[in-house]
Amino acid sequence: MMNEKQALSAFSALSQETRLRIVRLLVTAGPHGMSAGVIGDAMDGASSSRMSFHLSHLEQAGLVESRREGRSIIYSAALTTLSGLVEFLMRDCCQGHPEVCSPAVAALSSCCDTSKGISHV
Repeated sequence: MMNEKQALSAFSALSQETRLRIVRLLVTAGPHGMSAGVIGDAMDGASSSRMSFHLSHLEQAGLVESRREGRSIIYSAALTTLSGLVEFLMRDCCQGHPEVCSPAVAALSSCCDTSKGISHV
């Protein structure tokens, strides 16, 4: 279960535009992930040093994971951590009134509905 210190670190990392875009891109890429070069190309051709800086920041916050494949480093979204961050935000949502959380639950359910052949995770 995510604690407040971990959540603050994650939110701090996500509060920068490029890092938020990287995490969203990696979520879309799924568990196979992407190389830093491909991520840089998707970020308007960002330099490798700039990508390294942002990816390192995201990895320290636990939002991305890296693995070596040959000569490349492949990055992927840390879906468990991202799920924990959402859970941290929603943990006390209902306070005995489930209708308060219904819109958020419905939004998450619809984006992950595999019966429609659509999955954003």
